[in-house]
Amino acid sequence: MATAAEILAELKTLGTEQTRKTLKNHGGPDNMYGVKIGNMKPIQKRIKKNHALSLELFKTGISDAMYLAGLISEPKKMSREQLQNWVENSVWHMISDNTVAWVAAESSFGWELANEWINSPKEDIATAGWNTLSGIVALRDDNELNVDALKNLLKRIEAYIHTEQNRVRYTMNGFVISVGTYVAPLREIAIATAEKIGKVSVYMGNTACKVPLASEYIVKSDGKPVKKKKTVIC
Repeated sequence: MATAAEILAELKTLGTEQTRKTLKNHGGPDNMYGVKIGNMKPIQKRIKKNHALSLELFKTGISDAMYLAGLISEPKKMSREQLQNWVENSVWHMISDNTVAWVAAESSFGWELANEWINSPKEDIATAGWNTLSGIVALRDDNELNVDALKNLLKRIEAYIHTEQNRVRYTMNGFVISVGTYVAPLREIAIATAEKIGKVSVYMGNTACKVPLASEYIVKSDGKPVKKKKTVIC
């Protein structure tokens, strides 16, 4: 099995200046090689899952290695303390909103941590919380979800989304979409929430990315439950 140092050396050879430039336009840090996610997939396929190695890669603080750490992670082996460490040490929103949120959603501590994280004054921690919740509703059967708590979260979004921090608005909007798509008992409520909040304004950096209009984006399923995901890690 390759060591973290060997994986880092491999990632470095896969990085390009063009990808670095693209990621920096999205808010990426200097500490990255610029590896396309597609070019990480062969490494992921080779390693499969390795909890210890994922922790070592994340600890490097190099964005590409941190993302790969999520791909090879074993969420059920993650402790509450390790997840908290990950969210506090994420170097930018690609890691907090994706890597950390995905792993947390599939862990044993996702629900409780997410409900703490969304109250954080730190933008990246709050966004990780909302995206963790989005992952949870996409993964768990409806009968495993706290529907009343989800309703309250939708009410909170309706009341406060337009006054929240920039990317918190984006991930709140994404949560409304996720609930409307995956939680059959709350589909109509989520659509109503989406219609009330309307267009959400988010600065997306020097990119052409747009914020999806939740009321239009929610999957139209003719009243039938949308199939849950087996994993949100990708």
